[in-house]
Amino acid sequence: MTESPLDLRVLGSGVAGLSAADRAADGHGMAVGVLTKGEIPQATTRWAQGGVAAVLSSDPDSTDLHLADTIAAGDDLCDIDAVRVLVDEGPERIYELIAMGAQFDRDAAGQFSLAREGGHSLPRVLHAGGAATGMEIERALCQAVSSTAAAVYERWFAADLLMDGDRCAGVRARSADGGVQEIESTHVLMAAGGAGQLYEVTTNPLESTGDGVAMGLRAGAALGDIEFVQFHPTALHHPQMPRPLLSEALRGHGALLRDTRGERFVDELLPRDEVSRAMTQRMIEQGVSHLWLDATGLERFGDRFPTIHQALDEVGLDPASDWIPIAPAAHYLCGGIVTDLSGSSSIPRLWAAGEVTCTGVHGANRLASNSLLEGMVFGPRAIEAIEAGQEGPLATGAMRSVLDVDPEIPGRPISIDLPAPGDDGIDVATQRSRLQRAMTVGAGVLRSADSLAAALETVQALCPSDDPTDLDRAELRNLVHLAVALLEAATSRDETRGAHTRSDAPELSSEKYRVICTPSSLAQR
Repeated sequence: MTESPLDLRVLGSGVAGLSAADRAADGHGMAVGVLTKGEIPQATTRWAQGGVAAVLSSDPDSTDLHLADTIAAGDDLCDIDAVRVLVDEGPERIYELIAMGAQFDRDAAGQFSLAREGGHSLPRVLHAGGAATGMEIERALCQAVSSTAAAVYERWFAADLLMDGDRCAGVRARSADGGVQEIESTHVLMAAGGAGQLYEVTTNPLESTGDGVAMGLRAGAALGDIEFVQFHPTALHHPQMPRPLLSEALRGHGALLRDTRGERFVDELLPRDEVSRAMTQRMIEQGVSHLWLDATGLERFGDRFPTIHQALDEVGLDPASDWIPIAPAAHYLCGGIVTDLSGSSSIPRLWAAGEVTCTGVHGANRLASNSLLEGMVFGPRAIEAIEAGQEGPLATGAMRSVLDVDPEIPGRPISIDLPAPGDDGIDVATQRSRLQRAMTVGAGVLRSADSLAAALETVQALCPSDDPTDLDRAELRNLVHLAVALLEAATSRDETRGAHTRSDAPELSSEKYRVICTPSSLAQR
């Protein structure tokens, strides 16, 4: 297949990618192509049970309170300007989504049913179908993009970025029929999601293999905050994978956390890092693999949370009478490709939005229900910047840490040696399991210099050859490259902050900094 270069190539079909694609095609008349690894609705967005946080009424809530809650959850490592953009522009993006047809839960009077979730000082979280918010947002965006995008490529795998000197010029991709093509594009927007598959236990789908962050790293894009992996505290403890998520909304409505003795041991509405850390420590103390969520006091559970109720019913649990077994699971990568406030990476004409990024919004730990909002705010901002003629990064947002012009959060650069490819005859499934085990033990909720070093030694030996025709091998390559960078960043951060807990460095450092990762050589292109 031969095609003319497009104005914009969007890699990923979640909330960030589709929000950007719709804005570009419908609002600015750009020739847009969306490339996604699965079918277009299969993005991680559809798995988001938690809602979307935004201040839709001014009394008693305010965007200042939302900003303060976000910064507190981020353990003082958020970029304040980025958070301000998020909370100020978020409400308008919500109303635009509603205009597309998205339907959020309302009370009998027709007002939005707002929930309070962990880390939020007031109820400000919208839900759809109780715990099907991501699915509803994805439905509305897919419908919009299907009528505006120039082209949608399903079951295409983006393997590497194409470079023209120091600029991004497109993408090398495996097509749906297995062939490899180089696809030129004036601009590329990376929106390929997170990397939950780095770990044995995750709420993320099988497609979440860190492809976008790894591609960016190999091309020379600066990464930031990738040591901060958020573990959701209330994933159903069950062999099913990805682990069914028990939404934060349950605790917001009164569900309680209990240990093996039936005792409460933590404030259920603390930020996720604090709850996950408390749960992990209690599990170690009691020698168990899970704790309990007591939702027996919640009324009309099935009506309010039909998706969760169905998942529990499928495994033989009745929330009206049964305590639910739970344990933390890898949930969200708080960092990624560093961008400015317009979504520009350190590589000209490479833009990024959503979980694949480090905008500075989340800092050391993401506030519940800010992820969907980040995607729908920063995806369209990239389009506005492209239309305005911007091609490279500005000294705004988290990019200031890269450009070394941020007096509040300076960058601490580290150089990443990407491992050489190993034996082509390796069993990819076995190697992937070894990587996930090493990361779970060495770089999970609790870490130390010794555990990180052991994980790094294991992971470095697992890198396969570059073969974009073999999807499993290509995904493993991405997981290895990202894991190495994550482990190096986590080793560099010798403190406990947010979602990064060092058992050998339990104190919060008085020095604030952002770890910035770049490859030691660009020969990997």
